[in-house]
Amino acid sequence: MPPRFHCTVATCRFPSEGIAARIYNALEAIPRKGDVNHVTGDVQYLTYFIRGRRTLLTVLDCGSLHRLRGLRRALFRLLWYDVPLRRAAMVSAISEFTRREIGELLGSDPASVRVVPCCVSPAFRPAVAKGLRKRPLILQVGTSANKNVIRLAEAVAGMDCDLRIIGQLSEGQRRALAASRASFDSASGLSVQQMAEAYEGADLVTLASTYEGFGLPIVEANAVGRPVVTSDRCSMPEVANGAACLVDPFDAVSIRSGIGRVLGDDGYRAELVEAGFANARRFEPSLIATMYADLYDELAGMRGAH
Repeated sequence: MPPRFHCTVATCRFPSEGIAARIYNALEAIPRKGDVNHVTGDVQYLTYFIRGRRTLLTVLDCGSLHRLRGLRRALFRLLWYDVPLRRAAMVSAISEFTRREIGELLGSDPASVRVVPCCVSPAFRPAVAKGLRKRPLILQVGTSANKNVIRLAEAVAGMDCDLRIIGQLSEGQRRALAASRASFDSASGLSVQQMAEAYEGADLVTLASTYEGFGLPIVEANAVGRPVVTSDRCSMPEVANGAACLVDPFDAVSIRSGIGRVLGDDGYRAELVEAGFANARRFEPSLIATMYADLYDELAGMRGAH
């Protein structure tokens, strides 16, 4: 089947940090624009100067609107959400949860927001587990505040396991891990292939986040064939779709109980792995690409687009 579009991927020259870099990125987007434009990532401001009537804006999450307060929150909402959403002809979200938040926090009609989930990289393939280690290895993906590493440290205190953490640890997180006497190591800046190998080497994956717009590590672990413990909040139950053990991310005892159940119950662990393989198929790149192509078709055919 021939491609429906000739797509060009344009990456911003500078990270989305600081006023000057963001202005440059927005201006550089002008000559890069196509007949249909798709803006995604933490660069909503690229919509300011490109053709709004044929632009799709993907919103990944509304997390900053929960963290910020006062004038900073008002300015961020205006520049990152209100103006870009008005400029775009079409808006998509990466989960039903994010779609609902766009309505609740920004006053947009949720019915007008399309949902197209994230896809899982082909690098994450089924890998046969060699059996549970005597000291199981738990893989924690992410170290930002919402990833809940401090409560995870409390949860594994005294457990006969090893913890591998992907991301740069803060001093507070290191202190919490030291206080829990957890056996851990950490790594950052891994390639996609190295991440796949990290999943393959784990007995269990944790993503007990306090907030996620999607939660891609759930699907990556599903695709590799590793059981997952994740949160019962935000987008995570939706993304896991029954293929993970759900816990209360604000309760270290709940997290500990979930980890203990998965590691201690062979049958339950096997059920999660099988459900995970089925769940991961929902996020195959070809399926997600087709969903976006349908939106591009719709944008290209909009009356009055120019």
